[in-house]
Amino acid sequence: MIRIEGISKEFKEGIGSKRVKAVEDLTLEVHKGEVFGFLGPNGAGKSTTIKVLINLIYPDKGECWINGKDVRERETRRHVGYLPENPFFYDYLTAEELLWFGGKASGMSSAAIKERTDELLTKVNLQSARKRQLRTYSKGMVQRAGLALALIHDPEVAIFDEPMSGLDPIGRKMVGDLIMELKGQGKTVFFSSHILSDIERFCDRVGIIVGGKLRVVDRVDSLLSGGTTLEDIFLKEVEKAGGGAAV
Repeated sequence: MIRIEGISKEFKEGIGSKRVKAVEDLTLEVHKGEVFGFLGPNGAGKSTTIKVLINLIYPDKGECWINGKDVRERETRRHVGYLPENPFFYDYLTAEELLWFGGKASGMSSAAIKERTDELLTKVNLQSARKRQLRTYSKGMVQRAGLALALIHDPEVAIFDEPMSGLDPIGRKMVGDLIMELKGQGKTVFFSSHILSDIERFCDRVGIIVGGKLRVVDRVDSLLSGGTTLEDIFLKEVEKAGGGAAV
């Protein structure tokens, strides 16, 4: 469902001419029905990779496909739901209006939007706050509204950038339950994190990115089968990379 082939991306650092490699020659495949965790320290290149994957930024080289379609094709967006790391919306909208906007932008009928909105706001525990403006929401509530927006059109692929960010334990459990529900429906879930416990609990496979380079790709159960912890593997890769920051 997701295929990334040899992508690289550089950015200028400040106003000088120095360029920093955010992602370097990254190749990866994620299969249908799989929950894939994209693990890395802060600044490792996770968000850059995701932004290239959903065509928010262009790679210097390499290509990406979702559901067999080049991510640069407009049709690809119908198959994808995306939650950014720090979602920002028009704060005068209510949650109900936000999902209406998202549904209409996705070509859904009014009846389908209403039904899906009721379902999702219940799942993310925002039903009682659905008519409140987003400016009155806490950070965690905005995160949950963004999660509902990402799923309004019932996408085949869900891409979440740090979906647990800003959530309390109840919110974290809710997101985890939703991820597993998507998996049960045969959806593909790709999410980034630097929280090891989230990867261990929810993911079939994990990719560890450090310093812009993909260092490890394997099944979680295989990595843990020899008594080695995911933390040990992660810290070893960060140490080998000399700290692990890219951009």
